[in-house]
Amino acid sequence: MLNVDKSHRGLVQVYTGPGKGKTTAALGLALRAAGHDFRVVMIRFFERDFSYGEHLFVSKYQPFEIVRLNQRKSATLSREERRSVAQQTLAFAEGVLLEGNYNLVILDDIFDAVEMEAISVEDIVRLITVRPQWVELVLTGRSAPREIMKRADLVTEMLMIKHPFYEGTGPRKGIDY
Repeated sequence: MLNVDKSHRGLVQVYTGPGKGKTTAALGLALRAAGHDFRVVMIRFFERDFSYGEHLFVSKYQPFEIVRLNQRKSATLSREERRSVAQQTLAFAEGVLLEGNYNLVILDDIFDAVEMEAISVEDIVRLITVRPQWVELVLTGRSAPREIMKRADLVTEMLMIKHPFYEGTGPRKGIDY
């Protein structure tokens, strides 16, 4: 088992915006951190529509953990089920942060949970506050709240300029999922 490097000063990073690449950027950071023997966990708030390649890679090579508390596709859940999943995932994420057993914690699609009113901005502020100083916290999702962006140390906005989806190209295995 890898040790947690508590000499590392963790920051809060936000990857947001309407463009593609937020989760991909977080995964790239996860691979970089794992390459330096940091303990890494990605916690997904909602399951996507496809079986994503990163899950296959992580389960095969185990460079870090990806945690999904719900295996059902987000689109199949009722509003109340989404809220319940988001609340359970939030509680799990808070427990992970309080334990302090990781150098990098990624909360994937957390802003989507705020947008659907399943969790609050105050919930995210609490996560930022309880985060031990050695934990790098990465938050992803389409619409990061202004208050969270103000509190973050790094904010990257993904902006879509052109996308083949709008020209009829469907999702491509190994490239888009």
